[in-house]
Amino acid sequence: MSNQFRSNKTDEEIESQVEDGILPEVNEKAEIPRNFFTLMFTEGVISKQAATDMLPFIIFIAFLGMIYIGNRHFAENNIRDIDKLGKEVKELSWDFKTLKADLMLKSTQTEVAKEVDTLGLLEPNEPPKKIVITEGEFK
Repeated sequence: MSNQFRSNKTDEEIESQVEDGILPEVNEKAEIPRNFFTLMFTEGVISKQAATDMLPFIIFIAFLGMIYIGNRHFAENNIRDIDKLGKEVKELSWDFKTLKADLMLKSTQTEVAKEVDTLGLLEPNEPPKKIVITEGEFK
């Protein structure tokens, strides 16, 4: 082996020197896995600068997504409240109709006569009389 610097060494000479311990072993850089995102960022489809420039837009889209989700929850809660109030209105309508029917029954002449009879009041048997006033009597 000579003491000269040779730039055109073959791979076999370099491997033999590494095995003999003359040259230190050079670790190759780890290869970047080839997937969608690494291809997009490394091969120029989207550069790091372009991705950084798009960050405000991406944040804006995420914000709109959160507003959309919140709006959906708000609408579903409103629908539940409307259904609950609709059921309550139906129930109150039934109560109103029941009370109205009871009142109509209790306000008939026979029912009133039964209730008043306990107080000692009687139904008049003779028809009402018409009172006629002439012009000169009232003064």
